[in-house]
Amino acid sequence: MKVRFEPYGVDVEAQAGDRLLDLALEAGVHINASCGGEGVCGKCRVNIEEGEIEGGLSEKISSADAAQGVRLACQSLIKGDLVVRIPVDSAMDKAGLTALASGPAQIAKLIGAEDLKAQGRFQPSLVKVVVSADPPSLEDNRNDVARLLTALKAAGEHSFVFDFEAIRDLPDAWRDGEWTVTTTIMRPVDPEKGRNHVIRVEPGDTTGSNLAVAIDLGTTTVWAQLIDLNSGEIIGTEGDFNEQISYGEDVISRIVYAGKPGGLDKVRQAAVRSINKVLGQLAKKTNNDLREVSLATLAGNTTMTQLFLGVQPKYIRLEPYVPSAAYYPPIKAHEFGLELPDHVSTLVFPSVASYVGGDVVAGVMGVGMHREEALTLFIDLGTNGEVVVGNKDWMACAAASAGPAFEGGGIKFGMRAAKGAIENFSVDPFSGEPALITVGHAKPKGICGSGLIAIVAALLMAGLIDERGHFRVEHPSDRLRMGEDGSEYVLAWAKDTAIGRDITLTEPDVDNLLRAKAAMYAAYMTLLEGVGLSIQDLERVILAGGFGQSINLERATIIGLLPEMEPSRFMFVGNGSLLGARLVAMSNPLRAEVGGIVDQMTNFELSVAPGYMDNYTGSQFLPHTEAKTLFPEAYRKLEEAKAAVKAAAK
Repeated sequence: MKVRFEPYGVDVEAQAGDRLLDLALEAGVHINASCGGEGVCGKCRVNIEEGEIEGGLSEKISSADAAQGVRLACQSLIKGDLVVRIPVDSAMDKAGLTALASGPAQIAKLIGAEDLKAQGRFQPSLVKVVVSADPPSLEDNRNDVARLLTALKAAGEHSFVFDFEAIRDLPDAWRDGEWTVTTTIMRPVDPEKGRNHVIRVEPGDTTGSNLAVAIDLGTTTVWAQLIDLNSGEIIGTEGDFNEQISYGEDVISRIVYAGKPGGLDKVRQAAVRSINKVLGQLAKKTNNDLREVSLATLAGNTTMTQLFLGVQPKYIRLEPYVPSAAYYPPIKAHEFGLELPDHVSTLVFPSVASYVGGDVVAGVMGVGMHREEALTLFIDLGTNGEVVVGNKDWMACAAASAGPAFEGGGIKFGMRAAKGAIENFSVDPFSGEPALITVGHAKPKGICGSGLIAIVAALLMAGLIDERGHFRVEHPSDRLRMGEDGSEYVLAWAKDTAIGRDITLTEPDVDNLLRAKAAMYAAYMTLLEGVGLSIQDLERVILAGGFGQSINLERATIIGLLPEMEPSRFMFVGNGSLLGARLVAMSNPLRAEVGGIVDQMTNFELSVAPGYMDNYTGSQFLPHTEAKTLFPEAYRKLEEAKAAVKAAAK
């Protein structure tokens, strides 16, 4: 049987009983499946244009949509030839990623190559050393390795171990280079205890080209930077979506999928394809050859790291939540499927706990939190929100299971920050009429995370929802109505959208946001209480992550997602994971500090932490049950807005 996926024109062979979602994944066609294909999110809607399928109907699809051929791909089984159309809201375009690469205007000044040079710490983990030697003779017929060792010692290098591949290539390299070769050396983490690792030899002088790639393997996106290790220059940056999204929006869905027969390899290969795609785009964009790369560094959360390495992650989600390892040895990139030269080693960031991973370790190292006096709250906002509090003397960390709401998951019309996503919003408190801004100024397709916060904050200020997240149905606006999921607000009518349906915000959507922001705020509070501190003791808050850098402070405070502090105390660092991965490539001394950071962090398991549930319950209001105390400025603004609406009504 043949199944065609439109509008991509992709044809695949199928057998009777094959699941439509699985066929799409194998064909590389993305279909939204927030729940990983379990049939509970209702996001994997497709249109059956020709042919018939078995199943595919659920309470998530209205009778009108069903009559038009709409089905859930995860519940649809093949019966014969099909033509299936993937809706526009499943498209994974990169429009929303462009802004994430630059970050907000108030981004903190981040440490770079010039800073490292001024500190004497620009010492790349990998160096190239060119040496020459006299050709052998009957009087001096030492072996080729011995001749290289003598030349390296004369150049001030010492204490070596050789990769076999370097020994294999050395005889021809000496002679092709007319007794001049370039040796690529990986420095040990501890120069006093370790040995220099010769990983490559090349004929002649190739020291002018010494490149590294830094990789952030995120749950939603994959980013990479190409770095000149001679100068420290960032040659280029590129990002794209992580193909693992097709197996679930969050790490739990992917862990579950990885536990199925053959699932681990499928999810691992999706990560590898995503990284290779980004590296290929990066090479093309910068007009560089990946064959010139000598080093890769990779940071990701604990689950992403284990999935990439092919290590079964199922015990991460089972009590007592145990990851496979904290540290991993350097790995050969090509052995794990990365399209990089055979000699390239990948340095993988270590994890602290099941849900505090290498991405957070990289971010903390990148901002220098472990070297400064200032009492800092580091927040990586995302599907799995990680929190670190402390300074150079101590650090405590925790992970909050915020869920995918900040990435658009669990929201009826939620989507990533792609073209057509509602990202900004305001509303007239009297008429209830909205003003929308979408990514790329296109017709609306759905709501991204920053848009969700903007919408809820605006509706709260306008009095269209109350502190519990319930719509004020007595409001006269025709945009407030009863829908199939209860009360809802119509953001855009069907005629004005790109999907041909009314785009709404439902009460369950607001509840999902409330639970996500409550998980985050309760994590800050519980972590601070656990070390005997309060919000008022903080000197600064550092926000990391793609979502974190696109957030509006005022709106995030209004709904109670971020603590109320002077705006000047907030710093945005953008992709902290990529920052740390880049710095490790440029500075072996910083690489040596990574282990100390891991050892310095004390992990709090929030599920059993005293007071967490009380903090969580108190945070499930807008902005909080203790708004007067914890959010006095937000409370004042809300009271003024209420008074203004009442006065106008009179």
